[in-house]
Amino acid sequence: MNPEMNPQQQAQARARIESMKQQFEQKRAITDALSQIKHKVGVYSGKGGVGKTTIAVNLAVSLAMDGANVGILDVDIDCPNVVRALKIAEQPVISEDRQMVPPERFGVKVMSMAFFQQDEEEAIIWRGPMVHNAINQFLQSTEWGELDYLVIDLPPGTSDAPLTIMQSLDLDGFVVVTTPQELAQIDAKRSINMIRKLNVNVLGMVENFCGEIFGKGSGEELAKEMGLEFLGRIQMKADYLDTSKPTVLNSNAVLEEFRHIASGVQSGLAEGVEAD
Repeated sequence: MNPEMNPQQQAQARARIESMKQQFEQKRAITDALSQIKHKVGVYSGKGGVGKTTIAVNLAVSLAMDGANVGILDVDIDCPNVVRALKIAEQPVISEDRQMVPPERFGVKVMSMAFFQQDEEEAIIWRGPMVHNAINQFLQSTEWGELDYLVIDLPPGTSDAPLTIMQSLDLDGFVVVTTPQELAQIDAKRSINMIRKLNVNVLGMVENFCGEIFGKGSGEELAKEMGLEFLGRIQMKADYLDTSKPTVLNSNAVLEEFRHIASGVQSGLAEGVEAD
């Protein structure tokens, strides 16, 4: 410690050093917890309501249907919906070493903030530091085992929660979800720019809710403009009205759409490995 510092400056310097130590230890603990996962893929959008969770869940299940070991991490702290989408009744089990073992449904291991809500309809009203701590606790305390893919359903937007995930996890890439509307396209562009500022790979874009009502094409246009792969579009279909299970399990047409997206994700991940 610099002897020329006054006591207040010395205290501030010690606090900064301690904070850096804690961040390093958290990062190392997260890396250790995720060490058996081959690929970590974020599903992200610039705004809510574009079907991000639907994309994440059906992508995860379609990968599992084709023989991969898959997990899905729901870190949309404000509105965790993966548990409802997968109709999971089981809670995580606490192992002997105090780690949370995720339940499994449709071949996909699942961890979500929803497991810790007493009331599903309760609003989670947390400030940034609480969100940050909850996410880091999730990442450090979950025992995933060996996975080929961990699909991460991120919160929308460009503020604290998605930023924490991007900085805490060494993600292999992002799937950005948009819809045909002009405003959704603008927000998707913002989310892509955020990812790029953090030097993380964007695997490609998915355009959801395509059809006669909302139209189609803006997702593909944005992908070309931003120099990204267009992974595919998801058509609006009555098949999604059956919410008893992920739609890829009920509709061969929807399954083919998601297999096409999964193939693009796998190609993007392979290119990333070759680039490294």
